[in-house]
Amino acid sequence: MDKLNNMQVFCRIVELGSFAAVAREMHFSAMMISKYMAQLEDSLGVALLNRTTRQISLTEAGEVYYYRSKQLLDDFSELDEYTSQLGRHVKGTLKINAPIDFGGIYMVPAIDAYQREYPEVKILMTLLNSHVNLIQGSVDLAILVTDTLELGVVARKIAETRLGTYASPGYIAKYGKPEHIDQLKFHRCLHYVDTPHKDYWIFRVNGEEIKIKANWHFASNNGRALCQAAALGMGITQAPEISVANYLAEGKLIEILQNYRIPLLAIYATYLQRRFLPAKLTTFVNFLIKYFAEKTGIK
Repeated sequence: MDKLNNMQVFCRIVELGSFAAVAREMHFSAMMISKYMAQLEDSLGVALLNRTTRQISLTEAGEVYYYRSKQLLDDFSELDEYTSQLGRHVKGTLKINAPIDFGGIYMVPAIDAYQREYPEVKILMTLLNSHVNLIQGSVDLAILVTDTLELGVVARKIAETRLGTYASPGYIAKYGKPEHIDQLKFHRCLHYVDTPHKDYWIFRVNGEEIKIKANWHFASNNGRALCQAAALGMGITQAPEISVANYLAEGKLIEILQNYRIPLLAIYATYLQRRFLPAKLTTFVNFLIKYFAEKTGIK
């Protein structure tokens, strides 16, 4: 068991990038983490890590040992998960991440409904708009609202939404309504700063995707703040329809430039491929697909 523990410590050092980060995660001292690492290298008779004051890197032996150790540790974890499922009780803690707006608006009711069916599953949800590295193991599942997917992950579509451009009636009355995307350069834009498209807004013209650099006057990494700013007449915003649904229903925002919309954005549940997927993960993803199809009206 000492070897298994030392392997776990070694893999987390590689994934998190420092002894200190692993010590914080495992609630040990940095000295203890160093001790575990020294024990592992002594038992193997080879150095696994190159250490400098600024960074840690894998030796040639360390690279081979990491990938094999990671595979073995995953096999142990999957074996435990698979065996526990034989008892037909879906239980455990499921760690998920979702974008702030989508998670805040839609995920809590979905989680409530899921836990009514699976009361022994605990769910830890973080809300971040930034990219989450599933390989680091901090979450089991990441919800993405995107038109681009990274390689190496399983992505199951749970819903769809439109990406639209919106302004308040008050803004349009004061500044006019742009009829063509070229006219946006004369308007005050409210820009979401945390997307794969960086400083650009995306549209479709004659079947081709076009990027336009936003002439922004207010920017944020929080969609709710941008929707509120647009409703106050501060400018024009581009956002998924799910984020502005309440403002549209209340007449505080209206959609503009509808003819230049890109195709629907998919909302995905993403996770790493594993030989045996834990029941808490598969039941949750399957539940989300059914839940959003039947109860929220997100298309």
